[in-house]
Amino acid sequence: MLAGPLAGIYDPTGHGRLLLAFFAAMAETERENIRESTLEGLDTAARNGKHGGRPPVITDDMLHTVLRRRAGGETVEQIQPDLIIPTGKRKGQNPSLSSIYRALAEYEKRQAYPEAVEQAHADFAALQGIGSIPGQMAGSISA
Repeated sequence: MLAGPLAGIYDPTGHGRLLLAFFAAMAETERENIRESTLEGLDTAARNGKHGGRPPVITDDMLHTVLRRRAGGETVEQIQPDLIIPTGKRKGQNPSLSSIYRALAEYEKRQAYPEAVEQAHADFAALQGIGSIPGQMAGSISA
C-alpha cells in the first residue's frame, strides 16, 4: 500500500481487484443493513400510531372554526388573527393565510370526492393488515 496506488484501482485486472471487490461488497452490505433498519423503524412507528413529518398547522378544530365563521359571513383575513398554532416550531403564532386557504381547499376536495378518501383508507388498512398490493381489497382474488 505504501508503494503507490493499487493496480486494481485503474486496472480491474490488477492485483488490487480482490481487495477493492471486498470493500465494495462490505459497503453494499452496510447500505442494505441501514435500509432494513430504517424500514423496520418506520414500520414500528406506524404500528404505534406515529408518522413522520411536521405536525399539522391547521388542526381539525381550527378548520371547524374557520368553516363555522365563514358560514357566518366573516372573511379568512378576519378569522386568521384568532387562530393559534398548538404545536411545532411556530407554536403560539397565527397560521398564515395560505395555510388556511390550503386547508380549506383540502377540505373541499375531501367533500367533493368522499369515495376516493374511503378507498384510500381501505387500501391503507388492507396494506397494514395483510401486506397486499394497493388497489386490492382483503380477500379479493384478481387474475
